[in-house]
Amino acid sequence: MSTVLITGANRGLGLEFCRQYAQAGWTIFACCRVPKAADALHDLAASFPSISIHQLEVTDFPRVDALARELAAKAVDVLLCNAAIYGDESGKRFGSIDYGRWTDTFRINTQAPVKLVEAFLPHLLRSQRKLVVAISSLMGSMTDNRGGGSIYYRSSKAALNAAMKSLSIDLKPQCVGVLILHPGWVKTDMGGSNAPTEPTESIGGMIAVIDAFRSEQSGRFVNFRGEELPW
Repeated sequence: MSTVLITGANRGLGLEFCRQYAQAGWTIFACCRVPKAADALHDLAASFPSISIHQLEVTDFPRVDALARELAAKAVDVLLCNAAIYGDESGKRFGSIDYGRWTDTFRINTQAPVKLVEAFLPHLLRSQRKLVVAISSLMGSMTDNRGGGSIYYRSSKAALNAAMKSLSIDLKPQCVGVLILHPGWVKTDMGGSNAPTEPTESIGGMIAVIDAFRSEQSGRFVNFRGEELPW
């Protein structure tokens, strides 16, 4: 049975990833900051025993290492780095930047996924698929940036893209693939109600892209339809 570890699994894209992978018969390590408050995730796990829920604050790097030890006997086919924040706040544009908030955004959106790969590399190497999936954003594209603003989020996702591209090269000798995915503008707490894409469509598309992954695609930046995106 294939296994996936998902961060930020308690809501939004992460919860829908859990739902669709559970329906497909996968074993799921669902990670979130406060499991006791994750009612929707617990409801889903009650219907799908293949879901186990694990406490994980992705910026607590000792806890990341501890969870890797707790799951030391497990293989992870897909390491799905989904947890992220937007970071930017109204009124905090250039001239009134909150540098602490910007640093926090980098730690969650950029450093934490790299730490997760470091900690769970042995689990990936024991698996059949050996795939890292980083949920990024087209807002991390410098070529596509025509609107400005959102400095914290844009820069953190651009840095995530750069880090994952490097990992795709560094991990190639170990046959570990890396896929950088843009989920689209999705109706979630982060995306808002005006977003044109439903979570079911976005996640279904990304899972199809993940399922179709081939080693020569490692390091690509694509959207949920599998279309390549500009850096």
